[in-house]
Amino acid sequence: MSERSERTIQHGIGEKTYDELREIAARYPQPRSGLLPMLHLVQSEEGRLTPEGITACAEVLGLTEAEVSGVATFYTMYKRHPVGDYLVGVCTNTLCAVMGGDAIFERLQEHLGVGNDETTADGKITLEHVECNAACDYAPVVMVNWEFNDFQTPASAVELVDRLRAGEEVSATRGARICSWRQAERVLAGFEDGRVDEGPAAGPASLAGLRVVAAGGLEPASPGGSAGSTTQSGSTSGGGRA
Repeated sequence: MSERSERTIQHGIGEKTYDELREIAARYPQPRSGLLPMLHLVQSEEGRLTPEGITACAEVLGLTEAEVSGVATFYTMYKRHPVGDYLVGVCTNTLCAVMGGDAIFERLQEHLGVGNDETTADGKITLEHVECNAACDYAPVVMVNWEFNDFQTPASAVELVDRLRAGEEVSATRGARICSWRQAERVLAGFEDGRVDEGPAAGPASLAGLRVVAAGGLEPASPGGSAGSTTQSGSTSGGGRA
């Protein structure tokens, strides 16, 4: 692992950030496995992935800048341009689109005066459409700094961004109070903010399968166990018929 380069020193990658990058790398048997959270840490400090941040990650891990950039440009969560205080992602994949996601995205573009992956003039909101938020049972979903806001409408989405821009405290439907994007990036780097237990972890729709299992007197299969399930009578049924 090389020493800090003159460029990273001159452009403000501080020693504290370097120490935390090294701390992340040390979590893993293979240090390069820490690259993804390290990139999140850079974003939390720099507000985006800067060339100096790329260099810092490469220096800590003993990689080339090209190797780090190859990873950073593969994932859409890593941004090469400044992001607002709140990254608002509207799901426009099939189900959310059918349920109103497209209309929400169009309304927010009109209301905020920005296009996809653009930031409002006040630096508060960056708007983007995303392909899937993995929350189809709550469609249409709008994410703010990766926190879920369920069953949205064009009107509720406008109210949401207006509250954020006004500095009001907003809590996600199934999560914590919404923090700034930089704070969220620090959490994704593995540095807890004390809010992990805020809000419900799962809503009724996500737990429907468990209710069906309980109502039928069944038991979920144990990890590494049989695929069959035990009925009320005590018999075991597998996946096929005799």
